[in-house]
Amino acid sequence: MGNWFTAGGVVMGPLLLCSLLILALAVERGWFWLQLGRQQSGLVPNVLSTFSQNPQRAIAKLKQHQQLPIARIFLAALTLGDATPEEFRLALESAAQSELPLLKRFQTLFETVVGIAPLLGLLGTVLGLMQVFSTLRLGETSGTAASGVTSGVGEALTSTAAGLVVALVALLLANLFQGLYRRQRAFIQAAGGKLEILYRRAQRQGSLSSTVFLPGNQP
Repeated sequence: MGNWFTAGGVVMGPLLLCSLLILALAVERGWFWLQLGRQQSGLVPNVLSTFSQNPQRAIAKLKQHQQLPIARIFLAALTLGDATPEEFRLALESAAQSELPLLKRFQTLFETVVGIAPLLGLLGTVLGLMQVFSTLRLGETSGTAASGVTSGVGEALTSTAAGLVVALVALLLANLFQGLYRRQRAFIQAAGGKLEILYRRAQRQGSLSSTVFLPGNQP
């Protein structure tokens, strides 16, 4: 393993750092999405079913899970005050937009590694080939020289292979987390739409008071 790392040249250090960075980010993002899926799967249906009967209790449940983006989005609209349906919808949309950077966290870093890893590998190959050919003497075609060139070229290509491997792993992880982000965004839109419908119905029925949704109210 040490010989393989040394054969790649100076770019193997940055490629190693990129691979460690991707591994750390993958663990963090994986834990984030795992916890998010577990906690919100039961909360949102519970809040929606409770809201039509007891809005204050629904708000209390959301306040107990303010670490979740969906809870913060709902609370931003529900604690707005005596809002019109249009204001309620705008509050939901604005809160959802503010949560998107958290959901897309580190996506740019994944894309950056996908772009630079193959280039680092190619740079290592070019530098390796330059070093190999600089040791050749003009007209030297003996078996030993030819064998040395072949071996040197093989070692120089090690950095390209390493760069491609790092880029492929980063690309797979980036696509995985991008897919989870899109699913979560669709989930937020669907849940927000259901909450807006319940709010409009409650307002038409006159079951909402101007003090129910004020911040700090307790059930």
